[in-house]
Amino acid sequence: MTQALKSATTLGALVVLLVLAAIWGWSSLTEPLPKLAAAPPCTETAVKAGNTVTTDEVTVSVLNAGKRAGLAGRTMDELLAQGFHEGTSANAPSGTDVGYAQIWTDDIESPAVALLKSHLQRSKVVDGVDLTELGTVGVVLVVGDRFDAVGDGAQEVQATTDTTICSPAS
Repeated sequence: MTQALKSATTLGALVVLLVLAAIWGWSSLTEPLPKLAAAPPCTETAVKAGNTVTTDEVTVSVLNAGKRAGLAGRTMDELLAQGFHEGTSANAPSGTDVGYAQIWTDDIESPAVALLKSHLQRSKVVDGVDLTELGTVGVVLVVGDRFDAVGDGAQEVQATTDTTICSPAS
């Protein structure tokens, strides 16, 4: 094999390696980044009777049962300004009839419910609603067309019984 043929073969092999490396590099560069695991919006936290629960430990979801667009989102913004943690904001299930505001819960003794109710003077607490199919987390506030605003309320309450609340995931 002549020197010129050896040089041409070496150069050809290097060009092939360069093209393969460029293709591999480009595909690696343009590949989407791996997805991060979604953090849960809240975790169930045990609360003993006599312990204090504050607004920043309570996750609230808001459902709009009225015809006013954006009511759930505006209400959530007001709750966040009062120190509550954000759950979900969405429309209430079709056929939900709420004039002012209702707090839906499976535990009417919950300090999270008492704390939220202190900010909603005319609200009604409704027990026994199946919350599993709503796609919500935490305490559920359902607002209707006559709901006007979240009021100033307590920043903390004392638990009267042993219970669990949905607190922000850390």
